[in-house]
Amino acid sequence: MRKSSKSTRVHSERDVRTPRRPARSLLSDNTWREAIDRRTARVGIIGMGYVGLPLMRTFCAAGFSCLGFDIDESKVEKLNAGRSYIKHIPSSLIKRVVAEGRFQASTDPKSLQECNAILICVPTPLTKMRDPDMSYVENTAHLIADHLQRGQLIVLESTTYPGTTRELLKPILESSGLHVGTDFFLAYSPEREDPGRTDHTTETIPKVVGGYEPRSLKIAAALYGAAVRRAVPVSSCEVAEAAKILENVYRCVNIALINELKILFDKMGIDVWEVVKAASTKPFGFQPFYPGPGLGGHCIPIDPFYLTWKARQYGSSTRFIELAGEINTAMPEHVVNRLAEALNEKKKSIKGSKVLVLGLAYKKDIDDIRESPSIELIELLLTRGASVDYNDPHVPRTPKQREHNLGMTSKKLTAAALRSYDCVLIATDHTAYDYDWIVRHAKLVVDTRNAAANVKSPRGKVVKA
Repeated sequence: MRKSSKSTRVHSERDVRTPRRPARSLLSDNTWREAIDRRTARVGIIGMGYVGLPLMRTFCAAGFSCLGFDIDESKVEKLNAGRSYIKHIPSSLIKRVVAEGRFQASTDPKSLQECNAILICVPTPLTKMRDPDMSYVENTAHLIADHLQRGQLIVLESTTYPGTTRELLKPILESSGLHVGTDFFLAYSPEREDPGRTDHTTETIPKVVGGYEPRSLKIAAALYGAAVRRAVPVSSCEVAEAAKILENVYRCVNIALINELKILFDKMGIDVWEVVKAASTKPFGFQPFYPGPGLGGHCIPIDPFYLTWKARQYGSSTRFIELAGEINTAMPEHVVNRLAEALNEKKKSIKGSKVLVLGLAYKKDIDDIRESPSIELIELLLTRGASVDYNDPHVPRTPKQREHNLGMTSKKLTAAALRSYDCVLIATDHTAYDYDWIVRHAKLVVDTRNAAANVKSPRGKVVKA
């Protein structure tokens, strides 16, 4: 949703609205069950991005009709024309569900009145002070409240701190004059998307569901259970919210650990990648995590700090999370320092050097650059006076982001181009890259992903960072 200049919207005479009844009210458990079983329940999804679009695909595949709501008119036009803007969601699928009348995108909030369930998939970023920016959720809740119908199920999927559904979402929705459990239903079910994975999809990943009260839980679990392989009911919205935070804290802390050890082992002349490979031979008690140039994606770099912020309200500190954050956010600076050292060995200064960054996406084989460390790497290199280009087969140009607008286009990768750069920085290990060929033609390669591990020669060109 569009970010508001105010974190909350002031209601005056509209604070209490007259409850509205849709043409098809699903208030009883039996009518909801029938609508789910017969696939007559219409599912509205707010936010047609990396979470909302795969969710739409899953519900359409299960036989439901879906409405995709987004404030971005260009996205809505593309979707209604049968075109996808996310790599792993093919345009052929969008075109088919639109042609079959099972999917329509809209920027008109009134269209939400025709939905039986509304699933909220909007961003939950951090402010510059690392506090939760809940404006997208708040604005969405107000928009829904303006059009809320009796019998509707509202589900928040955006990752957030425990208590958001109860403390933030519920009061805004009930400002409509309707009440949870009697007039509408409310639940939280965290998204678990991992773009680029082929072994798990939205349909096969178990869906944790927490309801505000028992009826909300029963209906939400039944709806998701009809679309995904397994719904996992839990006792409350707070448990579901906390489960998602735990998943991301677990990864954040362990990645920080291996990043810290990478720096230490490098000083000791030990290859951390070989260490992880050796430790991974233990069949129990160890799970491998791998170092990198920093954290990327919308979840792991951001979500743990939602819990840190919430913990302060209880007079507690989350020292593991805060320390992990310090380590992970320092990794791009570490990489640039290693690159500067590698150039220095070649009697070159980072200032005035030409650097090619390979990979803009936050992980391999996807087109998602949200919170990508490559963005910060480019900005750090530019700040130090380097001339920087990038190549990414999945990201032809840098889109405008909330905090960044590089205005760059992907450079063509040729032997002559590689030879023209003083250093090639491997930031994302896309499988499309021929690393033997890259190392052969580059003057110097700084590898943050161990992508050139199997390159036979000339090894002296490769510096791990």
